[in-house]
Parts: sequence; structure tokens; C-alpha cells
Amino acid sequence: MFPVNHVRKLPVVSFLTTLVGLLLPFGIITEARDPIPVVVTIPVLKDLAEQVGGSHVRVTSLLSGYENEHTYSPKPTDLVAVRKARLLLEIGMGLEVWVSSLVKNAGDQSLRVITTSQGVELIRDDTDAHEGTHRQGEAGNPHVWLDPKNVAIMLRHITQAFIEVDPSHTAEYQANQAAYLRRLGQVQEELIERTQRLSDRRFIAHHPAWPYLAKRFSFDIVGTIQTQSGTEPSALHLQSLIEKVRKEKIKVVVSEVQLSQRLPELLARETKARVVVLTAMPGGLAGTETYLDMLRYDVLQLAGALETTS
Repeated sequence: MFPVNHVRKLPVVSFLTTLVGLLLPFGIITEARDPIPVVVTIPVLKDLAEQVGGSHVRVTSLLSGYENEHTYSPKPTDLVAVRKARLLLEIGMGLEVWVSSLVKNAGDQSLRVITTSQGVELIRDDTDAHEGTHRQGEAGNPHVWLDPKNVAIMLRHITQAFIEVDPSHTAEYQANQAAYLRRLGQVQEELIERTQRLSDRRFIAHHPAWPYLAKRFSFDIVGTIQTQSGTEPSALHLQSLIEKVRKEKIKVVVSEVQLSQRLPELLARETKARVVVLTAMPGGLAGTETYLDMLRYDVLQLAGALETTS
């Protein structure tokens, strides 16, 4: 009996092996595809891209969260990453003045650059804070991602870019986008409810990164220390801020972990105001690894400081 059974099994095994060998090249049994290589300029775009793309994308952020995005100098590894990428996501508006030369040096004509700030309602700096740091013709503060309403617009640009590059996963990208937008809306409502209880919403900003956050959550920026990125404020400007803080009894100075704390601490010593260090980038401080984490951290820390000192 054993020889008979053995003879019957051989053709079946051989047939299945042949069938698998024929079908695999056509992707009928499994679909083997490498993730889409995506490069982004700053960490917030990495988080958003991964939220939409999931396992279908491999995202590299050129900045880690501790650098100054205005003055960043690309490294040789950045050039290599851009050469390998199919998409590059930027904020635009002159925030990343170094991107155009980086893309040009990479020399990849097939690389698609997606400007995620398109369609965002811009806030113009009253102090012309970014004069000299933005491209000619650009108008408006570039820190648009600090308003969750703008992030919803940015997310749509990212989703559309992924669909165009990889239409086979359209439904998944759209579902991921919808799920994240729901979470984004919930966090925004939670934080607005928290800030509504504040009696004093005023603060001095170290650097003009916060107008979008202030507008969305009803904070009041009454002065800025460093009105132009990369330059020191004049002694006259600092003295006028000191007098303003004393006269109007402003209690909070907001700085950023990416910047030197020397000037905010000087202002605090002269006025007894409190310095609160926040981050405009996910990953800049412990507990801010994602955009939603960062948004919660910044708003709650600022609200807590204003409430404590009122």
C-alpha cells in the first residue's frame, strides 16, 4: 500500500509547485512592493505622511526637531535621501530656503516636490519678522502647521500626492486621512475648551512662530523679542519690551527649545515674567513625538503658565 500512496502524491506536489512558480511573477499569489521613499523637510510632515501612508511609505525627515528650520544647512546624507525619493514634501512660503538648491543638486528629474501650504489662509507678520529669510514674492508667516485647521489642508495635499504615485492603495490612503482628521478635530475641540477658561491670554514671543496657534486658541501675542530670524534685536527694542512688560503686567514669555534661551531669560530677569519653553516641531521636547502630542503640549503648557501667573 505504501508504494501506491507515494506514487499518487508526487504529481500533486509537482503540479502545485509548478502553479506557484507560474503565478508568483504575475502577482496573483502575493503582491511584493517596496514602500514609497518619501523625504520631508520637517518632522511635522513626517508624522502626517506616516499617518496617511502607513506601511506603504518610508519617510525620512531632513530635520529632527531640534534644528532651526530657517538656518538649516543640508548634509551629504540629505542629498542621498533626496536622490532616492519619489516625493519631497515641504511647507513652502520660504520656510525652507535651502530646499531648492538641495533638489537641484540631487538632479533627479522624476522627483515630485509637494508644497503642502498651498490653499492655507496666511497671516502676515506685523513686524515683517521673516523679511530677508523668505523667497521674493512670498507673503505671510510660514509656521502654518501650528493651526490644526491648516494641518487638515496639508493632509489633503499629502493624501492626493500618495494617490497619484500609488493609485492601487487609494481607498486605504483616504480612510487613513479621514480617521486622522477625526482625531485632529477632537484634539482641537478639547484644547479650545481648555483655553476658554483663561482670564489673561497675553504673552511675549521669542520668535514669530506662534500667530497661527494664537489665532486658533485665542491667545494674544503682545510683543516679539527676535523680530527677524537670524538677527539679534537692538538694545532699544529690548528696552521697549521690558518697559511694556512692566507697564502692562505681562507675565509670560514664550520661547522655543530650538533657540537660545539667553534673551528670554534676560527679559524675565528684568521683569519677573515667567519663561515657558515650547516647541514648534514634533520631537523637540519629551512627550511631543507626534503632531497631536506637540499641539497638546504647547497649548496646555501655555495655558497653565498664564493661569498660574494671573
